[in-house]
Amino acid sequence: MPDAALLRLAASLGTRDSAAIRAAMEAASDADPVAVEEVLLQAHLFVGFPDALNALGLWREVSGRPASPSFGEDAREWDARGETVCATVYASNYEKLRANVRSLHPDVDGWMVAGGYGRVIGRPGLDLVTRELCIAALLAVWNVPRQLHSHLRGSLNAGATPEQVDEAVEAACGYLDGERAEEVRALWGAIRRPSPPGPLSR
Repeated sequence: MPDAALLRLAASLGTRDSAAIRAAMEAASDADPVAVEEVLLQAHLFVGFPDALNALGLWREVSGRPASPSFGEDAREWDARGETVCATVYASNYEKLRANVRSLHPDVDGWMVAGGYGRVIGRPGLDLVTRELCIAALLAVWNVPRQLHSHLRGSLNAGATPEQVDEAVEAACGYLDGERAEEVRALWGAIRRPSPPGPLSR
């Protein structure tokens, strides 16, 4: 089972509230520090570099830890790894996703696969199930239903159980008002029950 503190930390990043993020970091202080940093690093794909950098700075302050060493990866491996990871997350919708994103702009397709899934989501340091659950928790708070839909399904495709996704959804709902929380629960409920595939977006 993914660490509940990591799910709450990921969800807190969607609030842009430094007090909420600090509290979530303090609650995650006993978690694997590499896993915490991976949650913070991957957040730049969704909340942008400024918020991710601020979160990393806050983590240095809260944890008192230096940065973990670089994995020193070869960037030439990112294309192939990105294709594999993206295909795992999107399963039967993978080719449709690629076509849809290419229609938006062909460069974005390459950035998504090599940069998003190869460079970041496929990194060592955190398993894919936990990454996807944390992404879903963040996106639920960030209020992007199309992308949330994709990553809720992606969590299942990566190997998460419905109960694990329940936990990620509830971690996010702890940061939402009643109406927004019910919208997120309803979206997940429609996916949890057999239903036609929904919108495709990274």
